[in-house]
Amino acid sequence: MRKLVYAIGASLDGYINDRDSSIDWTVPDEELHQFHNDRYREIEISLHGRRLYELMAEYWPHVPENASQIEREFGRLWTAKPKVVFSHTLTEVHWNSTLVNENAVEEVRKLKSGGDGVMEVGGASLAASLMPHGLIDEYQLFVSPVVLGGGTPLFPPLDNRIQLRLAETRHFNTALMLRYVAD
Repeated sequence: MRKLVYAIGASLDGYINDRDSSIDWTVPDEELHQFHNDRYREIEISLHGRRLYELMAEYWPHVPENASQIEREFGRLWTAKPKVVFSHTLTEVHWNSTLVNENAVEEVRKLKSGGDGVMEVGGASLAASLMPHGLIDEYQLFVSPVVLGGGTPLFPPLDNRIQLRLAETRHFNTALMLRYVAD
């Protein structure tokens, strides 16, 4: 069965964006960006919610030639990676993407049972819809040293707790990675 990983940046006080929906404080330095590139190479399928897909599609297929080599590399990785985009409003997607406008939980269950690689879920709303169903196997939190005081919370309200086990910590210059595995 495929493993589903949720990797996301968060502020020290547990927000994924600020009150203006900005994530400008999550821009990785070269070391962290290279780590993300290496991690992304191992992903078999990337699952995106509409907002994240639109944000990514706005930049990564069009990385300027004068961008860093690491950014250009990620742009190539992102456009080539198979993606499943969950949206009720989009009518088309591009860059090796498949659009799904049906039940995300059922589709993710099918995708998980369809192989033994690693999938990644991107987008807080999509991840929040999967959490109560126990579909996320691993949480990779990249905690930045900033306190935002508000924004979109890292985790949604849940009816039941999700028991996790700390599997790894890794220090970067701009963030601390906390990798948790669901029990």
